[in-house]
Amino acid sequence: MSTMNELNRANSQPGGELPQFSHKPVLLEEVLDALSLREDGMFLDGTVGGAGHSSAIASKLTTGKLIALDRDDTAIAVATERLSRFGDRAEVVKSNFCDMAKVCRDKDIESLDGILLDLGVSSHQLDTPERGFSYVHDAPLDMRMDRTAPMDAAYVVNNYERSELIRIIRDYGEEKLAVRIADKICKRREERPIERTGELVDIIRSAYPDGGRSLKHHPAMRTFQAIRIEVNGELEIIGRTVKDAVNLLAPGGRLAIITFHSLEDRAVKEAFAELAQGCTCPRDFPICVCGKKPQIKIVSKKPIVSSAEELKENPRAHSAKLRVAEKI
Repeated sequence: MSTMNELNRANSQPGGELPQFSHKPVLLEEVLDALSLREDGMFLDGTVGGAGHSSAIASKLTTGKLIALDRDDTAIAVATERLSRFGDRAEVVKSNFCDMAKVCRDKDIESLDGILLDLGVSSHQLDTPERGFSYVHDAPLDMRMDRTAPMDAAYVVNNYERSELIRIIRDYGEEKLAVRIADKICKRREERPIERTGELVDIIRSAYPDGGRSLKHHPAMRTFQAIRIEVNGELEIIGRTVKDAVNLLAPGGRLAIITFHSLEDRAVKEAFAELAQGCTCPRDFPICVCGKKPQIKIVSKKPIVSSAEELKENPRAHSAKLRVAEKI
């Protein structure tokens, strides 16, 4: 596992300057429209990243306020600087978005008019080799969004049981060769610990008869996604977070969620469907006895996707999907 000294060196910048954090927010106009922004509203961005969406939201506020969360220290530093021009209209807090209810309680915020969640790994995290998210660069096996978290990718790869590796790679990566890849990992780690992304990429390639050359995508893409999801607990918190977010919204408040792969989108879609459902009594019951009422109405029956124009400017928006719900 990476040491704290290594982490501190990776985060440090010459002269104390902030790192270059390029961020092109996806579906920006669609998000602003989805949130039904009002200048006196209270809004929360649960994944501030490079503050692209947050800056656009804060610019629409006068007497309103934006609370921006992230668990990545680099994102917190960059967003704090970029949002400072908005003064009291924007505040950055280090927190996982699944803890947004606690953040609101601590700040005596009773309800919100809109919540945005931009799920998954950020462009900056992918583009920073030493973070270990990318299968393109050789780097320490890390993949933590919060670099103070105790478990990194090296721990998963070197310590998880074979059965758990298979489950993660199969379920979170939707990788057909999950068993072969897990077996290759287990065999290699018997010789020595697997410590770098380059080593893991070579192991994954060896599980394919042709080294993955016939694939349309990089052979390590699905396995890296799976390990990243496990390290950061990305899927397990979506359902609970959606429910907490809806509870925080004022009537008429909007929840907008951007996802980047099918597993995230499916989890959001299912959570929305559950909260939008009313009576669950059997159809042959003459009257409702469950008392269940819908908590939201789904604004976008189908996910909103990027325009052809946006895709030309930002290829990473290709897999982005936006789903929107409104509190009843």
